[in-house]
Amino acid sequence: MQSLDLPPLPIGPGPLVWLDFVGIAVFAVSGALLAAKKQQTLVTFFFFALVTGVGGGTLRDLLIGAPVFWVRHNETLIVIIIATLAAWFIKSLRNSERPLLWFDALGLAAYSVYGASKALRYGVAPLPAVVMGIMTACVGGIIRDVLAGEPSILMRPELYVTAAAFSSGLFVLLVSAGVPLLLAAVVAGLLGFSLRGAAISRGLSLPAYKD
Repeated sequence: MQSLDLPPLPIGPGPLVWLDFVGIAVFAVSGALLAAKKQQTLVTFFFFALVTGVGGGTLRDLLIGAPVFWVRHNETLIVIIIATLAAWFIKSLRNSERPLLWFDALGLAAYSVYGASKALRYGVAPLPAVVMGIMTACVGGIIRDVLAGEPSILMRPELYVTAAAFSSGLFVLLVSAGVPLLLAAVVAGLLGFSLRGAAISRGLSLPAYKD
């Protein structure tokens, strides 16, 4: 049987690092807005933005043996501080739940592709790399919801984790088939975003277990 292992991509920031900042910014805003919903302080806004923005990526880096991405430079925390202040001062953000669902969908697709890409760069096998992409996109939101006492994103009836899995899995599949990295990222990200968008607009969901 042919091995599924791929040669690792070069270790470094990688050409898809911009996807990382898209995911961080969007999820940081979503975390801060949940703090706004709970009528919390600015410090809590920042904390929720931080755990939502970096939670999944931190766990990913610890599992793949990479340096934790946000502790070696300032850019990530600058993005999170900006997201925190935007949620605190821009009232229209707090009154625009529907548009933010679409921004969240963009972040989900971007983060799942980037997470899988980084895992491949560190020599992770394709199937675990798919899981790393899912974790990158979803774990921060799970931590946020647990801390806030909100129903977890895992319990959402419409497609959410499935959309992350689709983006991550498609990206790894395309790279495995020899598709150029940037093209694979664009295709996987757009299709994952489209799937999540269909779930938002049409309420698409997987069939639930019934005893």
